[in-house]
Amino acid sequence: MDQKNHFSELWKLKERAEEDSYFARRDRELIARLALAREMEQEEIIRQLARARCPRCGVRLGQRSLHGVIIDECPSCQGLWVDKGEVKAVSQGRGVQWVEKFVQSLAHAIAHPNG
Repeated sequence: MDQKNHFSELWKLKERAEEDSYFARRDRELIARLALAREMEQEEIIRQLARARCPRCGVRLGQRSLHGVIIDECPSCQGLWVDKGEVKAVSQGRGVQWVEKFVQSLAHAIAHPNG
């Protein structure tokens, strides 16, 4: 009978160990998922805070029309920011000469920010 009780106790210990291992693994997975969700949430907050801000100095960007295309302009460092959609608007159906004129206008705007 003693041997039977000993085996029964060993079996219970094994079951508890497997159960502990299962819950530890599950807890690690849950913690990893929570950490990932928190990281993604923090990245979204940072994106929201950085939106419409100058990548160089962080000041809120203003807008300016240059040959009918609205571009972003930094009032602090006078940086001009042209995104993909603005470049596409500039280049569609206007030809190389117009694009050259636009780039020259950008250069002039940088050299003479108030004029």
